[in-house]
Amino acid sequence: RNRFVMFKKVLIVEDQEVANLGITQTLEGLSISHFEFVTYCDEALKRLKKAVAENDPYDLLIADLSFEKDHIRQELKNGQELIREAKRLQPELKVVVFSVEKRPKVIDDLYKIYGINGFVSKARNDGKELRNAIEKVSKGETIISQNILNSIRNIPFALDAYDLKLLELLATGSKQNEIQAYLKDHQMQPHSIRSIEKRLNELRDSFGAKNNVEMIVICKDIGLI
Repeated sequence: RNRFVMFKKVLIVEDQEVANLGITQTLEGLSISHFEFVTYCDEALKRLKKAVAENDPYDLLIADLSFEKDHIRQELKNGQELIREAKRLQPELKVVVFSVEKRPKVIDDLYKIYGINGFVSKARNDGKELRNAIEKVSKGETIISQNILNSIRNIPFALDAYDLKLLELLATGSKQNEIQAYLKDHQMQPHSIRSIEKRLNELRDSFGAKNNVEMIVICKDIGLI
């Protein structure tokens, strides 16, 4: 007797053939026989809509985040946009992301903003990880790996719009007087050079960075900018 109800109908959105082979083996190992592959997000949304309209919805979506661009124009540019539309269409749909994405902030947003149920990194033991994620999500759990959790905990979340704008302007090579001019133009306080310098010092301390360049590298690594 099964301890839980395994997914019956699965849609996989993935444009890499090798990854698809791994997913197929994982699903077959879980005795899931009804699964379909699509390589474009637009096509995936079309199938989700059709299944809902026919009262035979998918109960699991496994999606990558990034897709190779080609000659076929797509409305949905990435996995995040697809997940947003899929959840809007079918809020109870379970979603597992299977991706090479490493930036903790981007992964954290998948849970907080897009409401995913699991994230699996494409890596050496990803078949085992994917199987584990699908089993747990089918039992109603949310799954996130420990190393991703640890990375997310290291993000200084007390950053407001002002801080993010400072970092963004710094990352694009703006000098302090240019940052000051931007803040003034957009009525963002405080905008004195001294205040900007003081805040940048505090941010460097928060990130444990020796200088602005190192701070920007850290921010890019964790996906803040």
